[in-house]
This record gives sequence, structure tokens and C-alpha cells, in this order.
Amino acid sequence: MSPLVITWLTLPVGLAAALLMLMAGKDGVGAFMLLAAAALLGIASILDGFDGTLARQTGRVSRWGDYLDHTLDRVLDVSWMVAIGYNMVWVGSATLAWGAAMLTMFGSYLGTQAQAVTGVRDYGGFSRADRLAVTGIGLVLAALQIIAGWSDIGAFPSPFSHVSLNPMSAILLISGVGGVWTFGKRFMQAKNRITALDSNEPLQQINNENEE
Repeated sequence: MSPLVITWLTLPVGLAAALLMLMAGKDGVGAFMLLAAAALLGIASILDGFDGTLARQTGRVSRWGDYLDHTLDRVLDVSWMVAIGYNMVWVGSATLAWGAAMLTMFGSYLGTQAQAVTGVRDYGGFSRADRLAVTGIGLVLAALQIIAGWSDIGAFPSPFSHVSLNPMSAILLISGVGGVWTFGKRFMQAKNRITALDSNEPLQQINNENEE
């Protein structure tokens, strides 16, 4: 099987998980949907790691495969955050949904931008693996909350006082805070690496002005 086929398979699997996150309620069916979403999230994670391994083992590593892998990762990262935030039963806040999604994207952007400038990708901070682990654990805890009959443990402070604090909303909170931390950490690491590169290998200065 082509590694690219496995890469593409992560998209429908991940989107199916997002749909379950969006539709899950606080009843028995909702608990099943959350557990199924966690399972699909795990499968998507396995596929995401396996495509690169297969490509290296079979000598089919390509720039397009790397580009596609990172692109689909970003699509699914945003889809999962938005799906959780737009779940009207658990969260119901478009602001939290898109806020967590954008903060997640900021950290990921700095990693790829550093790679484009220096040739070395920075995986420091709250990594995608960390975010997937938090999301999977949060989904399972939300399902357990339904099964055990636990109540939400409070609400967010103003201006999000309408949002209950529970495992689903906690996913967005942790991902958002992790995104801010990742942005700062990767920015400083990239700054140090780039300034050192500028010092050791300065760019050629091109003057486009016409000589008189």
C-alpha cells in the first residue's frame, strides 16, 4: 500500500471523530459516541505515524507526502477543536472553539515556518502528540461522567460564565493555553537559531536600485 493512501485515510477517520464530538449528548448514546470518537482519534493517530514509517522503510519518502501529512494534520486539529466547541450540550461557545483552534494553529505555524527558514523543524512545547493525548483522555472522561452520573464541576469565569467546566471544555482550555505556551517557546527557539544562522551565514544583500 502506498504511504499516501494511509495519509489520506487519516482524513475521513479524523472527520468521523469530529462529527461524533460535535453530536454527542449527555446520555447513554452520547457516552458511546464519545468513546467511539476517542477510538477513531487513536486510529487516526496511528495512521498518522504509520505513513511516515512505511515511507521510510520502503524508500518512498517524498516532499509531497510530508507536505500532505502536515496539511491534513492542521485540518483535523482545527476540526476537532471546532467540533468540541460547537457541541451545544457540552460547550456551546464558538469563541472558545475558534480561539483554541487558532492558538493551536499559531504554535504549529511557528514549527513549520522555522523549518522553512532554517531547514530544522521545531517540535518543542505542547506538541500535537500532547494535544491528542489530552483530547483522547478528555473524551473518555466525558463518557465516564455520563456513565457515573457526575455533574459539571462549575463554569468558566466571565465573559464565558455560560460555559460549563467539564472534560470537553477542559480540552479547549488546555489546548488553548498549550498553544500560547508553544508559540512563545518555539518563537524564542527559532529566534536563537535564526540569529545564529544569520551571524554565521548571512544572506546575500541584493540592491535593486538602478545605478546612476
